[in-house]
Amino acid sequence: MQHDAHAGHHHGHAHHDHAQHGHGAHGGSKVSWSMAAQATLHCLTGCAIGEVLGMVIGTALGWGNVPTMALAIVLAFLFGYSLTLRGVLKAGVDLRTAIRVALAADTLSIAVMELIDNGVIALWPGGMDAHLSDAMFWWVLALALAAAFVITTPVNKWMIGRGKGHAVVHRYHH
Repeated sequence: MQHDAHAGHHHGHAHHDHAQHGHGAHGGSKVSWSMAAQATLHCLTGCAIGEVLGMVIGTALGWGNVPTMALAIVLAFLFGYSLTLRGVLKAGVDLRTAIRVALAADTLSIAVMELIDNGVIALWPGGMDAHLSDAMFWWVLALALAAAFVITTPVNKWMIGRGKGHAVVHRYHH
């Protein structure tokens, strides 16, 4: 039961436009590492859910590594976007606008997370062949997610500082 769908679990939830809230998230204002880490963690949560679900489904269906990984990546993006959509829709935004906000906020962050996460798993000796029941599967996945978090946080900090990524989402928060 191969699981090689360790799709990135990172939704570029690069923080929100804190400038509206007096926090100065962009427009030349300094963005904190804490803000960037929180956005990255939000993104990582959705990605991790999607990735693990994709690996479980692919494994249960007896799929090989490539289709399982593809499913996990698709689900990582889906769950990453869904978490952002939920928050934006709560603010009373119409679905079309909410979808555009989620795509703008999360696409780069999720893509970077998926690239790093899946790259670690693919390059780790035996990582692609570990099964869900193997301890190696879980610790390589944890290492891959940690690497994705560390590498994506500066990306999100940069995006938020320029009014992009999660800065877009924050405009819809109270």
